[in-house]
Amino acid sequence: MNTANMLRLVALAAIWGGSFLFMRIAAPVLGPAVLIEYRLALAAVFLALVSWVLHLRGRGALLNVRRHWQHYLILGLFNSALPFLLFAFAARTLSASVLAVLNATAPMWGALVGAVWARQQVTRRSALGLLLGTAGVALLVGFDHVTERPGAGLAVAAALIAAFSYSVASQYTKSAAASKGGVAPFANAHGSMWASALLVLPLVAFFPAPGEPTVGIMAAVVTLGVVCSGIAYIVYFKLIEDVGATSALTVTFLSPVFGILWGALFLHEVIGWHTIAGSAIVLLGTALVTGFKPAWRRVPAPTGI
Repeated sequence: MNTANMLRLVALAAIWGGSFLFMRIAAPVLGPAVLIEYRLALAAVFLALVSWVLHLRGRGALLNVRRHWQHYLILGLFNSALPFLLFAFAARTLSASVLAVLNATAPMWGALVGAVWARQQVTRRSALGLLLGTAGVALLVGFDHVTERPGAGLAVAAALIAAFSYSVASQYTKSAAASKGGVAPFANAHGSMWASALLVLPLVAFFPAPGEPTVGIMAAVVTLGVVCSGIAYIVYFKLIEDVGATSALTVTFLSPVFGILWGALFLHEVIGWHTIAGSAIVLLGTALVTGFKPAWRRVPAPTGI
C-alpha cells in the first residue's frame, strides 16, 4: 500500500469514526427519523452530482432503475436505512466511543450470517473471535457509566442490530453479484442511497424532530450526509479499486480509534480502562473472525501475469 492509499485509509477511518460524533450531537434534537432522512437525502444528492460529473467524463455508471430497483431497495434497507436509524436511536443515549466500538462487531456478525446464509463453516479461529468479541462488548458496556442511563440496554441492542444489518447487506451483495452479474460499486452506493431516503421518508411524518436545530447542529447534519456518507463512499471504492477489499477492510480496525478520539476531544467523553480493554478485545475478535493479517504478513500476489 503506497502513501496515497495509506492516507486515504486513515482519512476514511477518521470520517467514519466521526459519523458517531455527529449523530451523538444531532440525534437528541432532530430524532432518528429526521436526522437520517437528512443524511440520506444529502448523500443521494451529492452522489447524483458526482455521477453527473463522471457521466460527462464518460465514466459514469448507469443506475438502470427499472432493472435493479428491487436490488437497490433491499440493499438500501439493510446497508443504510435500518442501521442508520438504529445507530441514530442509540446515539440519543450512548456515547460516540461506545457506538464506534459496537459498530466494529459487524464482521463478527458477518461470520454468523455467512454460516447460515452461505453455509460457510465456522472455524475454531472464527469461534474464538466471536467469543472474544462478545467478551469485549460485555466489558465495554458493563463498566461504562453510560449504561446506567435510562434506556441504555435498548440502545446497545439497537446498535448491535445495526451492525448485524451491515453483515446482512454484505452477504446479500455477494449473493446478488454471483447470481445477477452484479451492479457497479458506485451505482450500488448511489442507487441504495435514493432507495434508503424513500424508505425513511414516511417515518418523518410519524416521528418529527423533538427540538429546534441550531446552526451547529445543521452543520453536523450536512457533514454527516455529504462527508460521512457521500465522500466516504467515494474514498472507500477508490481504496477497493487500488488495494483490494481485504486491505480496505483495515478501516474496520481504525474507525473505533477515531470514534473514541473524537468523542474525547469534542464531547469530553471519558476514556476509561474498560474503553481501551474492551475495544482491543473486540478488534482482536474481529481480526480472528475475518482472518485479517497486517500488511507486512501478507504474501505478495504474483506479478507479470
